[in-house]
Formats: sequence, C-alpha cells, structure tokens
Amino acid sequence: MAYYHGIKTSEVATSLSTPAEVQTGITFAIGTAPVYMGDGGTNKVLFANNYSEAVAALGYSDDWDTFTLCEVMKTHYQLYGVGPVIFVNVFDPEKHKSAVAETEMTLVDKAVKLPDIAIIGSVVVKASAAGDALVAGTDYEAFYSDGSLVIEAVDGGAITGTSIFVSYDKADITDIKGADIIGGIDVTTGAKTGLELVNSVYPKYGIIPELIIAPGFSSDATVAAVMATKAGSISSLFKGKAIVDADSSTVTKYSDVYQWKSDNNINDSNVILGWPMVALGGVKYHLSSHIAALMASVDSANGGVPSESPSNKALQADSTVLADGSEIVMELSEVNVLNSKGVVSATNIAGRFVLWGNETACYPTSTDVKDYFISVNRMFGYVAQVVILTFQSKIDSRMSRRLIDSIMDTLNIWLAGLKTAEHLYGGRVEFDADDNPVTSLMAGKLKFRIYMTPPSPAKEMEFVQEYDVDYVTEALGG
Repeated sequence: MAYYHGIKTSEVATSLSTPAEVQTGITFAIGTAPVYMGDGGTNKVLFANNYSEAVAALGYSDDWDTFTLCEVMKTHYQLYGVGPVIFVNVFDPEKHKSAVAETEMTLVDKAVKLPDIAIIGSVVVKASAAGDALVAGTDYEAFYSDGSLVIEAVDGGAITGTSIFVSYDKADITDIKGADIIGGIDVTTGAKTGLELVNSVYPKYGIIPELIIAPGFSSDATVAAVMATKAGSISSLFKGKAIVDADSSTVTKYSDVYQWKSDNNINDSNVILGWPMVALGGVKYHLSSHIAALMASVDSANGGVPSESPSNKALQADSTVLADGSEIVMELSEVNVLNSKGVVSATNIAGRFVLWGNETACYPTSTDVKDYFISVNRMFGYVAQVVILTFQSKIDSRMSRRLIDSIMDTLNIWLAGLKTAEHLYGGRVEFDADDNPVTSLMAGKLKFRIYMTPPSPAKEMEFVQEYDVDYVTEALGG
C-alpha cells in the first residue's frame, strides 16, 4: 500500500437500484395519412407528443375513411388529451394515386377548392384549355385548407378570367390492403414496413408502444392475428395489447358478434376486441381508437400504473353506431352478452356514456384471471417492463451474492410500494435454491420468482333486500 497521511473518502455502489420509470398506455397506430401535406414519409416510425407535431409530420384530413390516422390524432390529442402516439403511415403518394383529367373550374373570389383529395405536387393549372401550364408562385398559389387543396390566382399573374383548367392526381387507397398494414422485411435492404416497425420503436425512442391499433384495418382477420403476435413480444422483450375492431359493416347485431369472433379466430389474451363503432356529434369513430386513448387516460390518472380497468369510464362519445352511421341502441343485458364473450362495448348508464367490459378476447375460452381481466393482464406486463428496464444494466455483471440480494431488495421494496398504493394486493420476489442448481449458477444463469396479485375489477355487486317486520313493531308498537 502506498504511503498516505491525512483524511480521505471513497464511494461504493448503492446496494439498491432505483426501479425504472415506464410510461404505459402508449399507442402505436398504423394506417393511412395525407403525408404529402407533411414531412413524415411512408413506412417511417413517427413520434408525436401533440396534435401540432402529428399534423406537421402526417398532414390532416377530415376524410377518415381515406386517412385513418387522422381519426387517431383527433381521439388521442383532442378528445382525451393523451400522448405521445407512435404513428406509421403506409400510404405512399407516389404509388397510391389516380389521375383526374383536366377539368374547368370556376373561381370564386379568385380561388377554387378542388373537390378531391388532391396531391399538391401533381397539380397542373392552365388559364385556358389550349394554354400552357401556369407557374406556381407567379400565376397562382396552391395550399391546403381544412384538408382540401385550394388554387388561388395571384394578382398580376396570367389568370385573368373567372375560370381555370386543372388536372391533378388524387389520393387513392383502394390498393392498400391488409398486406400493407402487416408489412415485412426487405430481404435485400433489411428495411421494415408495416407492423414490423413495432419493434423499431424501443431502440429508436427508448419507449415501449403498448397499445397497437389499426382502425379501419384491424377487422381483417390476418391483420388482427399479426397485431396479436406483435403485441405478445414487442422488441422480443415486452408485452402489450392489440386493440381490434369487429367489422360493424357486416356484423350489425350484437348477437352475431361472437360468431364473427369465432370465425376470425380472435381469442388471444393479448387482444382487446371492441364492437360496434361510436359517434360524437354525428362523427363516427372506431371503438379501438377510443379504447386506446381512454386506457392511456385512466393510466395517467393512476400515476402511470395500469391497475384499473377502463370499463365504466366515460367515453368522449354519445352513441354507438354501425359502419354506415346508423345508430344501434343496446340494453345493458345485451352489452353484457358481448362482455360474456370477450368483447368490449359501450353503452349509456345513468346518463354517462361509458366503455363497458373487463375481458380480453381470450374469454370465455380461458378462465385464468391473469389472462382474461384486462387490468390484471396489463399489470403483469407492467411489472415485467419495470423489471427488464431496471436490471438490464446488471446483465453481465459479476455474479455475486451481493448482486442477488440487491435485486431482491430492490424488487421487494418496490412491490411493497405498489401494495401500499393499492396497485397490488401483495407481491414479493424469491430466489429459490431449487430453481438455481449449481450447474445453472456455473453457466451464469439466475432465476427469480415474482409472486404478485393485482386487484380484480369489482365487476359485480349484489344488494339483497328484505322486509324486516321488527321495524313495524319498533315504529308502531307501544
């Protein structure tokens, strides 16, 4: 030891780790958006904290049948005030388009709004049918207003009459199918498309996209199956939920939903199945987009812990509707039939329009409470996320008793905190010798067991009324 004379200090690593904070209820939404209005591109993972960021990247249109991701922007940012949202757009304006022949259009106040969803870069404007193409910025300005392309004559330009001749390409999603949503991996470049991009979110942004939705496309059985698979193994580490819509264009009665569910083989614990659609002020929404936004809102109200069911929480909706917009009014007994078949719905109860249902799509095939209750199932995923993110840095550390005790102490303290906050009835972690034979320890393998009990939703209450004759004597007797 080197000679030393005086006082000094040193530090050792803290025996406890701080559990990682995870953000639950983050939606991964895949579909179509008017990206020619923004700068987000096609088959790119886009992170947007708020509405303005989403519109800047993806554009916006009120035509949700064509551009499904715009519905997600509306529900999450404006109706429920939740974010961030991860978007993937599969619409390619260079590919998914059709030509509109040159048409004479009348100017009103020197401007005209094109009737179709026009792609700005394709517009050709002429002052007359036989004339040459005019110059944007010199003769006219082209800009989007409320999702529609407007052509406005520039003072001093070549447009002097009351009409112009316009040709352009319009957005056309008729060629976009379930295969585009499912996507894949290019064997030459390795580029990912569609749902394959779910696994790119965590390495790119460091967050886990827990709720996977594809409004307008998820009623396709193959799309729903791939969504379920992706939700079960996000980045090969985490577990989420695929929120799927039953097809309300073909299924028009509540009594037919279970048959549709069976025919499409939707019975996975990683799936939440919703039917029908909902509306607010006459505007239709897929139930999946509302479920995802509501779940994020409920999580936020509970400190980011998904221990509470979204059922019986108020929806930003005022009716249930079919795909054609016709209203469908269901009694509580009818909605409960859907719930009994593993389908989440919505209804008006005591003047509140609420989501109704606690079960994942595996119910009633599976009756394991860990699988079929939405909130219980999500709590298992939540705890797994925290464990992975907290102890990832410990992988390849020197195996020691101190490491084992540090992991156990950290988790037991954290689980006790979840119990105190009523997110768990109880929880503990154990390191059992039977799970860790010498051969496993020599190979660098440690196995811990986490025992935990998330609270079940109080889905049924019964109050028994009885006439008590003793009160007659008490009230009238001498």
